[in-house]
Amino acid sequence: MAAPLGTVEELLAFYSERGYGHRIGPGTRPAIVVIDFSLAFTGGYAAFPGRNFAPELAATRRLLDAARAPGANAAPLPRIPVFYTTLSYAPHLRDAGFWAVKVPWLGQCLEGTELVWIDPSLDPQPAERVIVKKYPSAFFGTGFDDMLRAERIDTLVIAGCTTSVCVRATALDAMQYGYRAIVAAEAVGDFNRALHALHLMDIGSRYADVMATGDVVDYLLSPADKPAVR
Repeated sequence: MAAPLGTVEELLAFYSERGYGHRIGPGTRPAIVVIDFSLAFTGGYAAFPGRNFAPELAATRRLLDAARAPGANAAPLPRIPVFYTTLSYAPHLRDAGFWAVKVPWLGQCLEGTELVWIDPSLDPQPAERVIVKKYPSAFFGTGFDDMLRAERIDTLVIAGCTTSVCVRATALDAMQYGYRAIVAAEAVGDFNRALHALHLMDIGSRYADVMATGDVVDYLLSPADKPAVR
């Protein structure tokens, strides 16, 4: 007989019981990636299963303001690179593969439409790059790893949505590509709060350090000439 499904609280307690929660620690060369805070997810369109991500957008803006601040992490990098991702497909949807079969509403994220625009509340800057992706991870088929290595990045700060899908996939790949991954807790969200809580705990237990947004802001504003935690 199969064991009964636990409550969310019981599932979260599982991680503590297993002794998860070890920290990797931040490095000295951070970048920020904002996952899929495009209008498809934040614009309140009836055709999308979104929700109000206003609190998460506000927390993300705190990260961006810190990254844009004069002297933020000033040495040895002159600035903290910022990247955004957006899901965007050609009208024929062949570039969406089977994901658009499993999740048909993704097929409305067509290139050239406002649905793929980054939410204007984040005030994207000309030097901040937008990565067009086709699948959950910011790394898959995008050249993102090459962009980070070109700037000698060692730490990736992750914000955006959704916690259970694209944030999770990006955090996992960040670890697999050898980056210190930090997920800013208040700057990520999901369509369902229970899904968010469970996946955030799982990400923090297995793949990345989950940190309060205020602590991440302090890190981004701190001098960069400190040794990385090993």
